[in-house]
Parts: sequence; C-alpha cells; structure tokens
Amino acid sequence: MTVIMKRRELLLGMAALPAASRTAFAETYPSRPVRIVVATSAGGGTDLVARFIAQWLTERLGQSFVIENRPGGGNNIGTEMVARSPADGATLFMANTVNTINNSLYRKLNYNFIADFAPVANVMGTPLLLLVHPSLKASNAAELIALAKETPRKLNLASGGIGSTGHMSAELFQMMAGITFTHVPYRGEAPALTDLIAGQAQVMMSTTGSSLQYAKAGTVRALATSTGDRVAELPDVPPLSKTVPGYQANAWNGLCAPKGTPAEIVALLNKEVNLALADPKIKERIASLGGVALPGSSEDYGRTIATDTEKWAKVVQFSGARVD
Repeated sequence: MTVIMKRRELLLGMAALPAASRTAFAETYPSRPVRIVVATSAGGGTDLVARFIAQWLTERLGQSFVIENRPGGGNNIGTEMVARSPADGATLFMANTVNTINNSLYRKLNYNFIADFAPVANVMGTPLLLLVHPSLKASNAAELIALAKETPRKLNLASGGIGSTGHMSAELFQMMAGITFTHVPYRGEAPALTDLIAGQAQVMMSTTGSSLQYAKAGTVRALATSTGDRVAELPDVPPLSKTVPGYQANAWNGLCAPKGTPAEIVALLNKEVNLALADPKIKERIASLGGVALPGSSEDYGRTIATDTEKWAKVVQFSGARVD
C-alpha cells in the first residue's frame, strides 16, 4: 500500500509540474525580449498600431517588445510562423481583419486562425470609406447604387488585393445592394488609390488610414463610411447603413498569442493593452490613423474573431473569390 501511495503521489506531483512551471513563468514574465510579429509591411496601419503597443509594453513591463515584419502570402507567412511558435509569451502576433477572411478565402492553409491562436486584446477599429472618382455622377450612396444598376459591371472597383478588407467590404456592399462592379485588384491600397484618383477606377472601399487625406483634399469623393459612426474629420459623410440597412464592415487590429500561451500571460497583456488604450497619447495616435480604440476582454476579442470569420465566409462565397 505504501509503495502504491508513493507512486500515486509521485505521478500527481509530476502532473502538477507543468502547470506550476507555467504559473512561475507568468509571474516573472517577460524575462527576455518579446517579438510582436506583423504579417504586413512596415509603415502600414497594422504595423503602426503594433509599434504603439510595443512601446507601451516595453516601458511598462521592463523588457523590449520588438516588431518583426513578416509580410507576404496575403498575411499568411507571418501568421503561420507565429502559429508554429512556442506558446511561452515570447512571440506575439498583431492580427487584422484579413486573418478572419483568409480562413475561407484560401483553399489550403497550414494553420487555423481560430484553433491555433489565443486572442489577447483588440486594439483599434477603423471604418472604411466608400469612395468614387469626383467625375462620377454620384454624390451619395443611393445615386451610386442607381448608377450601378443602370450599368452593371461597367464601373471598375479598385481594391488592395483579392481578399483584402476593402475588397470584401465592397463585395458585402454589392451583395446587400444587389449591384455588380468589375473588380480590379492591385498590390496594396496605395496603387489602387492612385488609379482611383487618376480615373482608371471609379469606385473603391478603402481603409480610413490610407484614404482620409485624399477624401479631405477632394481628390476622391467619400460617399459613406462602413460603420455606424461618422468619421470625425469627415462629419458630412454618412454611414452606408443609412442607405443599405444593416450594412457594417470594420477593419480591426488586435494582439494574439499562440494557442496554449499561459492564461496568466494573456491576462497580463490584456490588462496592459487596455491601460494603453485609455492613455490620451495612445488615443491620439490611434485617431491619427482614422481609428478608434477597442478596449475589452480577451473573450470579447475572441467573439469578434469568431463573428467576423463566419460573416466573411458568407461574403467570400458570394464573391466567388478563392486562392489556391
């Protein structure tokens, strides 16, 4: 009996070691520099948000949080790298809306965004703008819909690429309004906006961060915003839902970690991100990108990811867009 009891105690003790080890690690976290992987190029909205948060975490937690850009493959190169990284808090990921789109856009992925990642905290939400070339005879969304119905497939829709947030938001618009544009994908929003300004394309759904300056200058005409709120710097531009009831599209950026990262680390990072989002200077920097802070729990962020994954799957199916 004594031998059996000792063996049982030994097994129980061994089973408890990993949990104890994880807890101890969380209590001393971070004990070494942490990298935040960004699956897009430097200088874009996701990259800039990651840098705001990295600076805050560095100052607050006493270790360097460094940005590592791993662009390419429609966000998939950097995303897969983090999915395969150890779940020890040393590698984090600044995700964006495209990650929820890719889940259904790509026929084959070597990771599953929902299954392989732990949501930490949403950071920034950005409305998109429905834009047209100033020469187009449409001064509001209703007139654009009427024009598109009169001339199906005649208006060129520019986007930052197949499956981009702008592309899918425009597909959602077409689906709900019963209209059809001709999609012209570009390698990023910058060249797409260049051709919209030049008149080579007539319509575009663009993130506010990329297009706000052109809308304010009048080189493109903003007809509507993609969320229920107006953009502060474009107070006369109404929500698209005023014309297309129920329409809602939002670009977001949020912090994730590999699945299995200790809950204590996730909780600490969520707390710190929410403190950052309450800081006036961080709020100002987010506003400069045309965004709004999105404080909340990791569970809130997880629900956003699940809801958007389901929503964009329906839009991808409607659009017929697929990437091998």
